[in-house]
Amino acid sequence: MEPILISACLLGAACRYDGGSKPVLSVEALMGRYQLVPVCPEQLGGLPTPREPSERQGDLVVMKSGLDVTAQYQRGAEQALHLARVFGCKKAVLKERSPSCGSGEIYDGTFSGKLTPGDGVTAALFKKNGIEVFGESDIETLLEQAEDTESTLF
Repeated sequence: MEPILISACLLGAACRYDGGSKPVLSVEALMGRYQLVPVCPEQLGGLPTPREPSERQGDLVVMKSGLDVTAQYQRGAEQALHLARVFGCKKAVLKERSPSCGSGEIYDGTFSGKLTPGDGVTAALFKKNGIEVFGESDIETLLEQAEDTESTLF
């Protein structure tokens, strides 16, 4: 089975900033087609759980209190990339809108719930290194790709 990196919170791991998770039922279907490699870049970067919410503000990642946590987010992204390489992951399913994992759209840095075009730190690093990034709303696309691959093998 092809290995694919996945945000641990999507598997039900309580690693989100609020100490919760965001399990997605369709992830179970992925388990039958891919070898899932769970990661939480924020934890890999040394941030505790729970923690204050953070958002990207330009090139920085800042907690709601104003504390700059860019270094922790960068370290977590680098560690997640390392794991992707170790396991041979060419794809990743990452939590949408996250300052770490969001792809294409993230919160705008005002802590108002508004979205803006952009990528989280980990998603941007993955894309720069040739790892295809999907959000949880793209799981059906991944399942279709797996079916297409299987049908060409037989």
